[in-house]
Amino acid sequence: MINFINKYFSEITPHFKHRYFYSPWLGNSSDYYIFILIMNLLLLHGAIGSAAQLQHFKTGLSKKFDVHSIDFQGHGGTSLPDAPFSVDMFVNQVLDYLNTQKLEQVDIFGYSMGAFVALKLAKDYPGRVNKIITLGTKFEWNEQIAAKEVQMLLPEKIEVKLPAFANTLKERHAPSNWKTILEKTAEMMTSMGKDNPLKLSDFPKIAQPVLVMRGDRDRMVTLQETLAVFEALPNAQLCILPGTPHPAEQVDVETIVVLAEKFLA
Repeated sequence: MINFINKYFSEITPHFKHRYFYSPWLGNSSDYYIFILIMNLLLLHGAIGSAAQLQHFKTGLSKKFDVHSIDFQGHGGTSLPDAPFSVDMFVNQVLDYLNTQKLEQVDIFGYSMGAFVALKLAKDYPGRVNKIITLGTKFEWNEQIAAKEVQMLLPEKIEVKLPAFANTLKERHAPSNWKTILEKTAEMMTSMGKDNPLKLSDFPKIAQPVLVMRGDRDRMVTLQETLAVFEALPNAQLCILPGTPHPAEQVDVETIVVLAEKFLA
C-alpha cells in the first residue's frame, strides 16, 4: 500500500520529497498513514565558491525544505576536471546529481554563477526545474566585461592586495590548487564573453517562475542587466535587497529565508 501511495504522490508532485509515518490514532490498520510533502531545494554556489559557502543559507532553509547542495567540479576540494570549466559542464553535473539522487524535479536557489547554471538547466531541461531563485547573478557577458572580470581573478594580485581572501580560497578548495581554479574560471569567463551561453533572447524560453534578486550595493551585477532579464522572463518577480553587496557572506540570511519560503510555497 505504501509503495503504491508513494509512487502516486511522486508522479503528481515530482518536486517534493515524500515522508510518511504511521498514524495509530486513525485506526488499528497499518494502512493508515500521514504523508508529508517536503519540497526539494537545490543550492548552487557561485564562481570560485563552494557548497560550504552557502551553509548559512542551507541551515535557514532546511526548516521548510529538503535542501541539497553540491560543489561544482573542481570546487570545494573536489577533483579538477581535465576539461575546461563551462556552464554546460556544470549543467550536466547538476543533471547527473538529480538522476543519481532520483530527484525528478527540484526548486533551485542559485547564487551568482549558480543561478546562471540553474537558468541554463531550466532552458535545456525544463521538466527538471520547478522554480528558481537567483541572487546576484551576472547575466550580461561580452569580451569587454569578461576582460574586466578576469582582472579580478589574477592570483598574484589577490595574494598581494587581499592575502586573507587568498588564504580563504586556499582553504576552501584544498587539496586542489586554488590558483588553478581561478585560472580555469578566468578561461570560462573569457569564453562566455565571446559567446554568452544565455543570451537575452533565450530568457523568454524559460517558462518556470523565477525570483530575480539583486543587492542594491552589488558592484559586480548592474541594475540594468538585472532588469533586462527580469523583463525578458515570462514569469518572473523582482526583488532588490536593501543594503546588500555581492558577497554571499554579507547577505542577510533571515531575509532570504522569508522570501524563499513565500516564493516557493
